[in-house]
Amino acid sequence: MDLFGEFQKGEIDGRPFLVYQNVMKQLPLLIQTPNTSDDGETTIEKPLSFQNNTTSIYDLPPQTLFLCPRLRTRLLLNALDDERGGEDSNQILSKYSSSPLFDDTSDTHHVLPLFWCNNKEVDPEAEEGDECYSCSIQTIGTDYYFCATCDKRFHKECVECPLRISYPSHPKHSLQLFYSKYRSDNCIYCRERATYMIYFCALCDTYMHVLCAQKKIPFFIDKPKRHDHTLSLFPRQASLTCNICGLVNKLHLTYACPSLCDFVSHSDCIHNPQTIRISRHYHHVSFTSTLSLGRWSCGVCRRTIDPEYGAYTCNVCNDYAVHTRCALRTDIWDGIELEGVPEDDVEIEPFERISDEIILHFSHGCHMKFETSGVYDGNKFCQACTLPINEDYFYVCVELCDFILHDRCAYAPRRKVHPLHPHPLIQKAVHEDHVFGCDACMRTSNGFGYRCTNQDCDYILDVVCASTSEPFNYQGHEHPLFMEKDPRKKPICHICKSKKDKVFNCYECEFVICFECATLPYKVRYEDDDHYLRFCGGYEASDKDWCEICEKRIKIGKNKGFYKCNDCCTSLHINCLLGPEPYMKPGQITTEDKGDGVLVIRNKFSSRPICYSCSNRCPYPTFYSFEESVFCSLNCFHY
Repeated sequence: MDLFGEFQKGEIDGRPFLVYQNVMKQLPLLIQTPNTSDDGETTIEKPLSFQNNTTSIYDLPPQTLFLCPRLRTRLLLNALDDERGGEDSNQILSKYSSSPLFDDTSDTHHVLPLFWCNNKEVDPEAEEGDECYSCSIQTIGTDYYFCATCDKRFHKECVECPLRISYPSHPKHSLQLFYSKYRSDNCIYCRERATYMIYFCALCDTYMHVLCAQKKIPFFIDKPKRHDHTLSLFPRQASLTCNICGLVNKLHLTYACPSLCDFVSHSDCIHNPQTIRISRHYHHVSFTSTLSLGRWSCGVCRRTIDPEYGAYTCNVCNDYAVHTRCALRTDIWDGIELEGVPEDDVEIEPFERISDEIILHFSHGCHMKFETSGVYDGNKFCQACTLPINEDYFYVCVELCDFILHDRCAYAPRRKVHPLHPHPLIQKAVHEDHVFGCDACMRTSNGFGYRCTNQDCDYILDVVCASTSEPFNYQGHEHPLFMEKDPRKKPICHICKSKKDKVFNCYECEFVICFECATLPYKVRYEDDDHYLRFCGGYEASDKDWCEICEKRIKIGKNKGFYKCNDCCTSLHINCLLGPEPYMKPGQITTEDKGDGVLVIRNKFSSRPICYSCSNRCPYPTFYSFEESVFCSLNCFHY
């Protein structure tokens, strides 16, 4: 006999609900249901049947004790470490095998139930650290369990959670208790990330938080936000199309209007926000129940939108619409309802114009004047993007302090809404430690960056990645590109042949390019060539292509691309020309392991210095100096 979770009919304040209860049942015989084996294969394991002997948990003797949830997880992870090789294990989802019931014959420990008898609601001033140690997603409520051994508090639901539960939208098979070692998919109830202790159905790929899986389910919903009439719980979950999201989804509870208006909604769609801001569009978008007749394409996934169902449309642009589900993705929407909130259309100018060709940029205290140059100078670099000034338009400090900005970087907006991030970004010229890692291309930079305006978020993009938009017109491809439509996928970049989660896709062909490759300069200058060198993919290399700097062959199809001048037959590896950190400009930086005083220096000496780490002469355009030691790259520096 062991605990099993199921929903039973009940009443709360005179209204009918499906209420979760733990009951005692005979453990079922098992056949195979999906689970990951040692060799990565997927097996099947499914309960055959339950015997009829069922006992309510409330009929158990009062001395019933429950095992500490932290210990249950530790026992599971220890078994995995012993079985699969410790921390190197690739196991992502691991199924619990220990019952929540405490067995006093073992050397384990239990938890104690505690109650705040004078409180009926959660303390609104609860501080960080008051959350459940097991699920870490919600503050502890008015009753909870406490483990004296671990000195931790736990939700009642997390302590008593059985190995299996039956959920109304999954009547044919149960959800099983798993531990998610890494990020899982989103919970179907609250749409938040489901991780740590979760309920998972491998047959239909369903994730639920322990707390969400045990919430009471109303039979009726009065005057929901999306409909004027009372909605009733519909017993057959997979048979009706939701009027709000336009999908048939067996994973979500469905409510229908018993009146003649033929309205159907998933339980998680009923309370969708009316007006929101999404990262893929500059203006607010608002929900509409239907669209005007015509062909509509989703501004996120680019698929067709059925105009008979709900969608989000732009309040300003008449031709922009987004699927309901696409608009509410956690990587698209910031989670804030903006109904009745006016558009924030106040621009923060990046500079003050002093005269026609003189500006005062926010990043520099001196006036800057507009200049043009038809001569390549390899020693001039933009302070914002850190790339060289190539026969370009630029602004230079009138005080001759070597502060230069490309004109495009000088005009770059201070505030930006970028498709990669749900919160607005603001441009910063100075950063902590003077260096940061871009969250799009993953390169290290000490130039300008766009940092998230949300104080609880440390997301940042370098200037080059922040300048990308949709559609993205990459010079090396004939069609416009758009960002990946499914955040769970990691396509292979056609240039570097690596799996990346931040990529541009072509919807007219199968071309894919990651941010790291897409943001490399397409045309660059080399001091020993009078022409621009063009970026080429590895497949464009030939037996005649040798790097002018390292004098090594450019291997056909086995590199991340290279630069070539077709007029002079000059070929160069990317690292040889730009270095492994192309967005690091000369100056002082700070690192976590070595602190202040690290210098980035241009490698323009006649005799190249020898790296302290690899003992080779530094081959790249820049090197690093720290306490009289020289390092050719950050990789050598941190080694």
